[in-house]
Amino acid sequence: MVQEEKTFTLRFSIEASFPEDYDGEEDNHQWTQDWERLIKPEVLRVVFDALRKHPNWTAHVRNRGLSPLDEIEIALVKDLSKSPLRLS
Repeated sequence: MVQEEKTFTLRFSIEASFPEDYDGEEDNHQWTQDWERLIKPEVLRVVFDALRKHPNWTAHVRNRGLSPLDEIEIALVKDLSKSPLRLS
């Protein structure tokens, strides 16, 4: 079987601003907890809900060795091996 691949990146950068007297990492990055506990799971649910609306594609999380705190890769697969190839 021949397989082709294309990568599309949707990147989120989360940031926090602190008062001038903040002494760096005092809170052990507690500000990231809203992202991890509330926002990221909701974003993933919405993405997978949208992808499920396209039955010719299947989606699954793929781990490439990075921590899920840093990266979540979603593989979106369309299997054309069982249908005739149409070039037009």
